[in-house]
Amino acid sequence: MTDYTIHNIETAPEQSKPLLEGSQKSFGMIPNLHGVMAESPQLLEGYQLLHGLAQKTAFDAEELTVVWQSINVEHACHYCVPAHTGIAKSMNVDDKVIDAVRNETAFENDKLNVLRSTTLEILAERGHLSPQQQQAFFEAAYTNQHILDIVLILSQKVMSNYVNHLAETPLDKPFQAFEWQ
Repeated sequence: MTDYTIHNIETAPEQSKPLLEGSQKSFGMIPNLHGVMAESPQLLEGYQLLHGLAQKTAFDAEELTVVWQSINVEHACHYCVPAHTGIAKSMNVDDKVIDAVRNETAFENDKLNVLRSTTLEILAERGHLSPQQQQAFFEAAYTNQHILDIVLILSQKVMSNYVNHLAETPLDKPFQAFEWQ
């Protein structure tokens, strides 16, 4: 196994230093994921850009959490599930929604169930979506923009989930209360 450095502002490559400074300002700390990604300034910049864009999608906070966490859970990301639990709590997402997505149980809201099943089908089928799933998605009042927003978020999550698998990124202290197996 290769050891990955968790960079801080002093140890990071020059191009990553301002990106880590931005992480420090945004999160009040440098998440370990960002510290690992800093080895590749381009990866860290791309991830941060996609994270910001994900927050500007057509999804509300609950829906964004469902998409993020459905992918994190499916990828079995030991780091992102707890981290996005903390993010969801900071966005005031209902604990019932957080628990249902983490535990892969049904949501009380059928629209969120359709969102999760659509997200997982796009993931599992590598961008293909059955006509039946598309119909259910559109009947739940989602649009083509929402499908494309799922692709954006999936791109972001591939970056973080795969880096965390490769680096076995240790969980940051603020997220340890939300540990997930």
